[in-house]
Amino acid sequence: MAEGLLEYNLWGLFLASFLAATVVPFSSEAVLSVLIASGTGIKSAILVATAGNCLGGMSSFAIGYLGKWEWIEKYLRVKRESIEKWHDRLYKRGAFFAFFSWVPFVGDVFSVGLGLLRANILITALSMLAGRFARYLVWGWLTGLVF
Repeated sequence: MAEGLLEYNLWGLFLASFLAATVVPFSSEAVLSVLIASGTGIKSAILVATAGNCLGGMSSFAIGYLGKWEWIEKYLRVKRESIEKWHDRLYKRGAFFAFFSWVPFVGDVFSVGLGLLRANILITALSMLAGRFARYLVWGWLTGLVF
């Protein structure tokens, strides 16, 4: 699938980055690296990857926003006390968790959880944007050093 996305250059990178930020397991870093190595401008590649990844993260936030606590108790069989404990942790440090929502595996949980908590959308979006931009900036810089 990644090879097919490479044919679309920056649009493929945007889609790869978007998918990587959702619950779909995907690696946008590989697409970013290949595009940079093949001559795509590093600045535009980083900006496109950041935009796609941030929008994908916000879609996970939206899924959480549509969710209900009762569903977690019922379908995931999580006790109410655990939910309240995590509610307090996430709510107090929402911007921190949004910044690190790019981390594989737990990042999706952070994004959905922040939506479920009805965290401030602007703060969440800006924190996600900052974290994901930093991630792609470092990745793009490292790729530029190699190629």
